[in-house]
Amino acid sequence: MSLQIGNTAPDFTLYNTEKQAITLSELKGQNVVLLFFPLAFTSTCTKELCGVRDDIANYEGLNAKVFGISVDSIFSLGQFKKEQGLNFDLISDFNKDVSTAYGCLYDQFVLEMKGVSKRSAFLIDANGIIQYAEVLESAGDIPDLELLKSHIK
Repeated sequence: MSLQIGNTAPDFTLYNTEKQAITLSELKGQNVVLLFFPLAFTSTCTKELCGVRDDIANYEGLNAKVFGISVDSIFSLGQFKKEQGLNFDLISDFNKDVSTAYGCLYDQFVLEMKGVSKRSAFLIDANGIIQYAEVLESAGDIPDLELLKSHIK
């Protein structure tokens, strides 16, 4: 099952790199951008997330809070965030529950890895409703973040 525009976003609680719980339903009242990515320290993930880092003022100007989500541990994500100077939270979906709920988990990834997040982008409005959803099959592609931003109200 894939999520569609107009669906209520599945709620979750995951931990960021500072070991703080992030609960989606507690973020109501602002726009939330969820960027699922396969693995920290890989070239396309680095390119995508550094592009968001460099554009964070535009997201903030649109009252949008950005989160990067992968199945990496909070410790790996913490090192990745530090090395890349990322200015938004990275949160760990180590148990793969949220990637599954959002319909963006590979059964089989490269090198026979199972259960890696598909590169995906979701925009959730201030009421918890999905306004943009893009789940990519190719890990080498990057979501259309300009199109996503154009849906922020």
